Amino acid sequence: MNKDSWEKSADRFFGRTALPEYGPFSINEEQHKLFGDISNQKVLDIGCGSGHSLQYMGNRGAEELWGLDLSTKQIETANKVLSNQQVKVTLFESPMEKNPGLPSNYFDIVYSIYALGWTVDLQLTLINIHNYLKPGGLFIFSWEHPIHDRVSYKESSFIFNKSYNIEGPEYNKAWHNEVIIHHRKLSTYINTLIECGFTIEKVIDEVIFSDNNISENPSKWYSTQKAQLLPATFIIKAYKKA
Repeated sequence: MNKDSWEKSADRFFGRTALPEYGPFSINEEQHKLFGDISNQKVLDIGCGSGHSLQYMGNRGAEELWGLDLSTKQIETANKVLSNQQVKVTLFESPMEKNPGLPSNYFDIVYSIYALGWTVDLQLTLINIHNYLKPGGLFIFSWEHPIHDRVSYKESSFIFNKSYNIEGPEYNKAWHNEVIIHHRKLSTYINTLIECGFTIEKVIDEVIFSDNNISENPSKWYSTQKAQLLPATFIIKAYKKA
């Protein structure tokens, strides 16, 4: 169901929410440099979409660019976007819960920009990522903050419309109930990372306002008014133990 929806909607997300951006109302990699020096690094993008985050990595000196995505159309687009890169590019059409042929203990950096939350099995996906990384390798991901869709705008007020505490798969209103996404608490992401062997360095849910994201419509999915109350995005920076 989710794959079918992505095939229909891929064009709408061309180049959106890609590095150096981490997500709505969030920090920017150009300013905060969570990745550090990317030169000569082998990098893997989980949920690579249209390839723009990999393009960012390649333009900053990454040695190899690898990615996987569930959508056929996204992989086709990413191959076009990355066709001018002067380094090795390897893309797989695959769900993140499966290893489509990626090497173990190979990557210096694995990352996922607004994609990891699509997984139907968080633990299995994180075990895969842990396996892909070299000892001491870096893992960074961003995703919609799990409190964000618990709150909606109605009759001039923001109200809680769902329980934050109840986890599990549910239809997503932002996609007009055409996809199913698992709601997980922030603590679930943190604890599952730890259980899978990661060391967490930083958790970021800082809200950043700029001229580019000012919204006059409080009922928008990502609105300025809502961001003044709660974060839209969270980021976690972690390492595989050396």
